[in-house]
Amino acid sequence: MRFLSTRGIADPLEFADAFAAGLAPDGGLYVPEKLPSIEKLIGNNELGYPELAASFFKLFDKDHSNEEIDELVHKSYSTFDNPSNAAPLIEIGKNTFVLELFHGPTFAFKDFGLQLVGNMFEDQIDKTGQSINVLGATSGDTGSAAIHGLSNKKGSRVFILYPEGRISDIQERQMTCTGAENIFPIAIDGSFDDAQRIVKDLFADLDFKKKAHLSAVNSINLARILAQSVYYIHAYNQLSQNQRNNIRFIVPTGNFGNVLAGWMASHMGLPAKGFTVATNQNDLLFRLFNEGLYRPSVVQPSLAPSMDIQVASNFERFLYYHLNGNGEKTLSLMKDIKEGKEVIVPDFDPGLFSATRTNDLAIKENILLSKNKFNYIPDPHTACCFNHLDPNETSIILATAHPAKFPETIEESINESPRHEDLEKLKQLNPQKITLAAETSTIRDYLESNILV
Repeated sequence: MRFLSTRGIADPLEFADAFAAGLAPDGGLYVPEKLPSIEKLIGNNELGYPELAASFFKLFDKDHSNEEIDELVHKSYSTFDNPSNAAPLIEIGKNTFVLELFHGPTFAFKDFGLQLVGNMFEDQIDKTGQSINVLGATSGDTGSAAIHGLSNKKGSRVFILYPEGRISDIQERQMTCTGAENIFPIAIDGSFDDAQRIVKDLFADLDFKKKAHLSAVNSINLARILAQSVYYIHAYNQLSQNQRNNIRFIVPTGNFGNVLAGWMASHMGLPAKGFTVATNQNDLLFRLFNEGLYRPSVVQPSLAPSMDIQVASNFERFLYYHLNGNGEKTLSLMKDIKEGKEVIVPDFDPGLFSATRTNDLAIKENILLSKNKFNYIPDPHTACCFNHLDPNETSIILATAHPAKFPETIEESINESPRHEDLEKLKQLNPQKITLAAETSTIRDYLESNILV
């Protein structure tokens, strides 16, 4: 299978090359040339999670043997609490379920993609002998998951940009307290959008990208998105036969990658009535799906910091599909978006998507509501999903992080604070980081001084 750039200029690539490239040379994101059928995977509740993930990836990855894919996938999910059921589906009320995505090593949904991506990078280094320098931006959880996936792996260095003071203490400690010599956490004086912009600028500098052997871990890397599609199938397979009608997935959303993964799965055959994009007060996507306007504004720090985003990178993939694969139109609209213009999406149809928004006060109220009504404590991001639950639908809420990663907000909401032993240990360690200006030139200079060549 070939992979195409959303901007239509770069040459198509096979899976391994598209994975290694991350961002296409024309600045676009890679998408599969076609979306294959997953009919044989739907409803098969006998498949353990690694087996399901391996079967799914074999539809896309023709560069690894089936045996290699099996090995990479099983190794990746062996780090989860229960590998065979890495994403348990919990029934908390009538027709209401929570898909828990925080049972990996960093207690966030990003582990599903980044444990696999880390092992794929290791495999790539072993086969080519070429060192890689991984560059990414994080609004909280991507960084720690990427760092855990690549920590102390030979031939790699990991540079993660994050907004200083805009992520939780636990999230920062997960990145800055590893003690691994190949890990370089970089706090920038700016927002996540600034960090993401810098990463895209550096990947778009093709000479620098080649010289520095840059690879991506953000959801601009297609392997991340594909890995996340799997748990939507796994969720469906865990439902009883009479629960498989009128399924709505409700997804905490910032950068649009997580919910896009589900939407792509639905276009491969996953039965779903709809996908609710649950935003916080940074409601770019809420406005988009209700007005058809892409209108970024200033990022507002919130109690759900991983969603403090006004430039949703993965919207480009959805836009490409919406425009029927027209790379020229996608490029034109993305150019306007980069310039900060208000963009009217042509003939916009939200299709399976709807959207809600939740401010900080409502996040606390939803945490309390969930505790009282369902006896379930969600983290602040997941709390954004409790606004409109329709009892006539099978609602599957994606719980994207362990509540113990946000103890202060939980305590303010319900007067109790969840704890996790592994996270408590981090509080005894000394963070190691560097703070730099949110400027592409500054970050480039730092990378040039620290990359592996």
